[in-house]
Amino acid sequence: MFTGIVEELGEVTAVEKLDDASRFRLRGLVVTEGAKHGDSIAVNGVCLTVVDLGDDEFTADVMAETLDRSSLGALAAGSRVNLERPMALGGRLGGHIVQGHVDGTGRIVERRVSENWEIVKISLPDGLARYVVEKGSITVDGVSLTVVDAASDHFTISLIPTTLALTTLGIKEPGDPVNLEVDVLAKYVERLLGHRAAPHSGEPVA
Repeated sequence: MFTGIVEELGEVTAVEKLDDASRFRLRGLVVTEGAKHGDSIAVNGVCLTVVDLGDDEFTADVMAETLDRSSLGALAAGSRVNLERPMALGGRLGGHIVQGHVDGTGRIVERRVSENWEIVKISLPDGLARYVVEKGSITVDGVSLTVVDAASDHFTISLIPTTLALTTLGIKEPGDPVNLEVDVLAKYVERLLGHRAAPHSGEPVA
């Protein structure tokens, strides 16, 4: 489990295209410290498994399903990425509960620059709008953020200078894709309420 508090801005150093997957080599001084084979590291909000380690770099295999459902397929050598290690048991939950399971991709629609922050408008794919609410939590490229406004096809977020400087959201431009993970609690609530609304077999409808 992650919290959406990015630990460092890393870099893709190589991408090897395989038949039905890709192998990424990524540089991250912080996240590789103490890491070992089989550990998890979130890359732009996608939970990946460490395959090899060496010289402040790690490699991870990304299957076709992940490439299709996230923006990782657009990465190339030199791309900057948000990196985060899983939360340690007993650690502070600085953001919100993030699984590293991308629900879909949106695109940067617009950026409005203010004196001390930026308002960024991001498109919402079909089926995700019901999980996005004003002042609720959402993960964008692995960054835990608070929704400012929510509509049926987009939402807005406000980015402070620290987020702009320390994550990829500071360099994303209109048209660029971003990975989205909605609040998992909203999905569980929907599932539970759906079961509650459906009558059990053999029981009369109230």
